Amino acid sequence: MKQAVLEGIQRQINREFFSAYLYLAMSAWFEARSLEGFAGWMRAQAAEERDHALRLYDHLIERGAPVELQAIDAPDAEFGSPVEAFQAALEHERKVTGWIHELYDVTLENRDHAAQAVLEWFVTEQVEEEDSVGTIVEQLRMAGDNQAAVLMLDRELGARSAAPAEGGA
Repeated sequence: MKQAVLEGIQRQINREFFSAYLYLAMSAWFEARSLEGFAGWMRAQAAEERDHALRLYDHLIERGAPVELQAIDAPDAEFGSPVEAFQAALEHERKVTGWIHELYDVTLENRDHAAQAVLEWFVTEQVEEEDSVGTIVEQLRMAGDNQAAVLMLDRELGARSAAPAEGGA
């Protein structure tokens, strides 16, 4: 594996673990506000991001490449309102999409077909991630200051926390 690909994958592992930390911070923020459905959704999202990191980790292991885990930055702990929290999640997912595309480009430049195959899954996954979070943002915007509507959406999203995380390692 060429150094540029290795470093890019290691960097993305760190970014995926940071994403898990970010969603755990959001989960805790929602828990503190008794919005258990949103908290559960974010906790499930954190587990999914951890699984994404492990998918890349496993790819390095399978190829006999070194895994060098890096320090994970602390995420923000304050998110303003439910819509602002999910808007921050959407902006983060858009950033992750850009990182995945950049890494995919590195694998193309270095003709690393095995890494390209792994990253194709991530490219598709990011379309789903942005769509899912974007829908929630729009629903929260529609709810506005209507607490009953926010609580209904909280209950609806809480159903996700009972489902197993997708995209396992």
